[in-house]
Amino acid sequence: MALFSTDTKKTPKTKKAHVAGANPARTKALAREDGRLSMVLKAPHFSEKALIATEKGVYVFKVPADANKHEVAAAIEKFYNVVPAKVRMVNLPAKSKALRTRRGVGTAARRHKAYVYLAKGDTLNLV
Repeated sequence: MALFSTDTKKTPKTKKAHVAGANPARTKALAREDGRLSMVLKAPHFSEKALIATEKGVYVFKVPADANKHEVAAAIEKFYNVVPAKVRMVNLPAKSKALRTRRGVGTAARRHKAYVYLAKGDTLNLV
């Protein structure tokens, strides 16, 4: 219903044809071969929580602050030859730490992680 005009006709919205499994942002990130993908995955993140999650097909990686989900997914696809089902990004804040040698408080750097979910049966060899 039109609130401020006399036009009461509704125009039907057309949906774009979507190819299953083809994410346009991921294909753009994968096609961009400027060396950026090699810098997206810094290292795997090993913690107690991360090691328990690997049994369920979830892998945790340290990533730069400006990396996005599509670049992480493209890097996993390129270097590990596995298509991730889902990628979640986590920004961890900086922490205040007590200094041992002098009085005062310092700061530990903020961290950025990516949780990569794989399909059932897929694994990554991180060694």
